[in-house]
Amino acid sequence: MNIESAYTWPAEWELQAATWIAWPHNLDTWPGRFEPIPECFRRLIVAINDVQPVHVLAGAGDSAAQAQQMVGHLPNVRIHPVMTNDAWIRDYGPTFVRRRDDGSLLGVDWKYNAWGGKYPPYANDAAAAEAICRIVGCPRNVSAIYCEGGSLDTDGQGTLLTTSSCLLNPNRNPGWPVKWVEEELRRQLGIRKVLWIDGGGLEGDDTDGHIDQLARFVNPETVVVATSSDNNDPNRAGLEQNRALLEKSSNAAGERFQVVALPTPPPRYIDNARVPESYCNFLLANGIVILPTFRQEHTDQAAIELMSALFPSRTVIPLDAYDLVWGLGAFHCATQQQPAAEINSTAGERIRQSAGS
Repeated sequence: MNIESAYTWPAEWELQAATWIAWPHNLDTWPGRFEPIPECFRRLIVAINDVQPVHVLAGAGDSAAQAQQMVGHLPNVRIHPVMTNDAWIRDYGPTFVRRRDDGSLLGVDWKYNAWGGKYPPYANDAAAAEAICRIVGCPRNVSAIYCEGGSLDTDGQGTLLTTSSCLLNPNRNPGWPVKWVEEELRRQLGIRKVLWIDGGGLEGDDTDGHIDQLARFVNPETVVVATSSDNNDPNRAGLEQNRALLEKSSNAAGERFQVVALPTPPPRYIDNARVPESYCNFLLANGIVILPTFRQEHTDQAAIELMSALFPSRTVIPLDAYDLVWGLGAFHCATQQQPAAEINSTAGERIRQSAGS
């Protein structure tokens, strides 16, 4: 890649200004099992409200009234009358980057077609990034490619994890060669190296293989990777290939990673459909890690202990995602972080030190 970028994409563990969430209202996202979902979002928002502002896109009518009643009283919550089609704001919200010259924020607005046109209508979701940038008061770059936020993960130092099954899929970017996609990622995010983690995904994942279910940076030197806790799991071989790819890979500076296995729960089915349960769908906010749990005592506890060891300066908050995952996502999918603006290099150093890992 030889396109220079004016931007840099902060790692999720850097200091954040806010979290963005879309209030759930689409009954088809959780068919036959929607009733517990608003309470699940309430618990998520309560946890984040304790450490930073939360902006909630609540639409209008009954959805807005419910959001106001359930979370509108919280001191750090702001509710906005922005219409959405679905709750998975990670994928259609803007990816916030910083300008290299002055540290100010800009939102990258990727093209969005609901994971390859799977779930129309999606016009409201496709317009949400523009509305969010307008509320924040920051400029917006409209990308040339279809991309969802859940398909991207960074170390904040120029390295990106993603999958070909999403960004190079004909249902997103037909005719785009790898080189063109990488150049666009460099232009928009300041990425210097793209690692394509193409071993395999999760059964039941309708995104075609989002990286935030498969592998995540936890600090610049360390990546957690989903592996299977069940020898008979159809996911097992592909997840092991992901681990092998990462173990042979290096970051933008040419350094190898520490690769740590994060075993998934045993396979679970609802109405004969596999649900894509993965502890990699954790969320970072200031000083905390919100970790999805799935009512599997052994793997839940192992994930809690591992993440506590990997984030010694943060509080790990286990949050039940047993019902939420019937919508085929968890807490990272349901949120989008807004990093703090960086006024100058000295302020930036303070941000990195205060955020911790």
